[in-house]
Amino acid sequence: MPVLLLAVGLAWVWIAAIAAVAWMLSHPPRRTYAWAVARGLPGDPRELAAPLAFESWTFELHGLMLPVWDIAGRDPGGPCIIVTPGWGDSRVGALARVPSLAQHASRLILWDPPGLGDAPGTCRLGTREARALAALVTHVRDGDPRTPVVLFGWSLGAGVSIEVAAGLAGIAGVIAESPYRLASTPARNVLIARGMPWRLVLPPAMALLWTLWTGRPRDPRFDRARHAARVMCPMLVLHGELDAVAPIADGREIATAAPNARLECIAGAGHNNLWTDHAARSAAAVREFLTSLAARAPSPPAPTLPA
Repeated sequence: MPVLLLAVGLAWVWIAAIAAVAWMLSHPPRRTYAWAVARGLPGDPRELAAPLAFESWTFELHGLMLPVWDIAGRDPGGPCIIVTPGWGDSRVGALARVPSLAQHASRLILWDPPGLGDAPGTCRLGTREARALAALVTHVRDGDPRTPVVLFGWSLGAGVSIEVAAGLAGIAGVIAESPYRLASTPARNVLIARGMPWRLVLPPAMALLWTLWTGRPRDPRFDRARHAARVMCPMLVLHGELDAVAPIADGREIATAAPNARLECIAGAGHNNLWTDHAARSAAAVREFLTSLAARAPSPPAPTLPA
C-alpha cells in the first residue's frame, strides 16, 4: 500500500508539473508600460531619445481587440514595416529597434499578438499568430495599398513573419531576428535555463497544448524552414552567434531553405542582447538590407493567407 500511495503521489506531481509548464508557455510574462517605467526604459514612442509621432488603435480578431502603435517613419518613400514581438515580449520591447527601423521606413506598425503585452487572450506559441498578422497586413494594405510592406519579427515573431510571407504575395521583404525551426526548441532551452526537468514534462505539455489548439499532438507543418522555402521575397536572418534559446544552427537552416535569404551572424551575441550590447552591428545589418530593398519594385499584393 505505501508503494501504491507513493506512485499515485508521484503521478499527481508529474501531472501538476505538466499543467504548470503548459500554463507557463501559454501565459508568458507581460511587457507593458509599467514594465518599461520600472526599468527606466521608454514606454511608448514619445519617450524615445528622438521622439516619434504615433497613433494608437486596435483591430479585432475573433472577438479580441489587439493594440497597435502606428508610428510615422522618417523616410516618406520607405516601406511600411510591421513589427511582431517574441514570446514574453511586446510592442514596448520593440521600441529598442524603432530608431534604426524608422530611418528607412515611412511607417512602423507595432502590435501585441494575443497573450502578449497589453493584448487579451493567450499566447499560442506560433500556431495561430500568423492568422492575426495576416489580418493586420490586410488591414494596413486596405488603407495604404501603394506602400510596400516589410515584416520584421524576433523569436516567435520571426517565425510568424516567415509563415505569413510564405502565404501572402506582395511582401517586399522579411527580417527574421533570432528565429527557430520548432516551438519545442526555445521551450526546452528556457526550462533548462530555469533548472527544470524538461525531459519529463515538456513533451507531454507540448502535446497537450498542440492537441487543444490544432487537434493533433504535434504539427509537422510548424517547421519554419519549411515555410522559409516558400518565401520568394528577400529575407535577412539576423542571429546571435551564442544564442542559447534559438540556436544559430536553426537560423542557418532557415536562411539556407529560403530562396533569397542572407544570414547575418552577430559574433558574441545571444538571444536577447542584439539591440543592447550589439546594437550598432544589428542596426548596420538592418540598414543594409532595407537599403537593398529600396530599388526593388513591390509585387502585387494578395489579400488573404491561404488556409
